[in-house]
Amino acid sequence: MPIDEAIYSRVLAKRRELDKLRPFDRGALAKLQETFRVDLTYNSNAIEGNSLSLSETKLVLEDGITIGGKSMREHLEVTNHSKAIDFVQSLVSKPVIEEIDVLNLHAIILDRIDPENAGFYRRGAIRISGTTYSPPSPAKVPALMQEVYGLLKSRGGEPIETGAKIHQRFVDIHPFIDGNGRTARLLLNLYLMRSGYPPVIILRAERKKYLDRIMQARAENDITPFANFVAKAVERSLDIYLDSLGQNPGEYLDLAEAAKISKNGYSQEYLSLLARDGKIGAVQFGRNWKITKEALEEYEKEHKS
Repeated sequence: MPIDEAIYSRVLAKRRELDKLRPFDRGALAKLQETFRVDLTYNSNAIEGNSLSLSETKLVLEDGITIGGKSMREHLEVTNHSKAIDFVQSLVSKPVIEEIDVLNLHAIILDRIDPENAGFYRRGAIRISGTTYSPPSPAKVPALMQEVYGLLKSRGGEPIETGAKIHQRFVDIHPFIDGNGRTARLLLNLYLMRSGYPPVIILRAERKKYLDRIMQARAENDITPFANFVAKAVERSLDIYLDSLGQNPGEYLDLAEAAKISKNGYSQEYLSLLARDGKIGAVQFGRNWKITKEALEEYEKEHKS
């Protein structure tokens, strides 16, 4: 199995702890789902360049407020992604995921943004910005996508590994003219949720690492780098769920503690600003931002100055 043994053992232990708490308290679960809706939408859109902040995304989704200075497309990306989450949740209990489900998911993501291409495979060749990779010709896309649909229907394998393969193969094929990243992340979540895991959030702060792991897996023809990245995201979601349901996941520092060990001398206030802006790999537990020592060290290593 490509997933690191230490990471995987922690994930399985936390999954067992979470399963012991089923059925979940309805109020706590509803609050978790709404928090994840905002965080998933903000981070997935931000990875693709949407400039709405976390708090602005929350205002658009929960209060229907239009944010001054932001484009209509950016607002539609928020509301469409929220509707796409609803659609994914409706598919979790469906016996078999089919091609039409994925096309409909993509149609929701690009609804009113690009009606001509929403829900349709691309008709032309494309290049992926920032890479030298050239996706397959459009004529090959429908046949190649059958592998993705086969993985979505598969049962019995390791869910995190299979979910990572679905995402990786999808972005390698790049079947649509736009919206591929958002669709891939939602399909990853669909597979994980159908396997009993909570949804995962790829953080905006992890964008570079996320893209690097995808490109590494592609170059080496080995899912291991990306599967380990996904496994860590799964562990983070398990931690959030356990914390919200009254179990202390440990391993996290509050920002005051993080400031004390910061090698760059960051204050609690500065770390809080980084967290709210999605620039550091901090996680919000209720109203409190927390961070692992590993995430703090990674950020400080990249920003030594």
